[in-house]
Amino acid sequence: MAARCPRSRLLGRGRLARHRFFVMACGYASVTPDPRASVHGLLWDLAPADIPALDRYEEAARGLYQKTLLPVLREPVGSARALVYVGRERLEGAPAPGYLETAIEAARAAVLPAAYIDYLAAIASANKKGARS
Repeated sequence: MAARCPRSRLLGRGRLARHRFFVMACGYASVTPDPRASVHGLLWDLAPADIPALDRYEEAARGLYQKTLLPVLREPVGSARALVYVGRERLEGAPAPGYLETAIEAARAAVLPAAYIDYLAAIASANKKGARS
């Protein structure tokens, strides 16, 4: 994110409550409403000048993701409205090669909750087992 959006600054960890991380059939991540789950990640103060680069990366013009504002919880305290790129595809599928491994590495570097990292690892593991069957 820092390389794509050099004018933006990291605020810290955030949590999107009542949503679940999943991998779309196209192989990339998204979130979907789920009252029993949360999605953890990093929250950025996105500079307006960086939005076009992020739109290109997320392929918003092609329709891969749509932008929406969602309430997130800032950790350790507080809340904010965050720009979230939500995948248009609703079908779940297998991650693109190396995709989840990169996400897990980033989650560890950001010191996201261990249970959440375990959840991501379980998705990656289940996909690897399915690929071998």
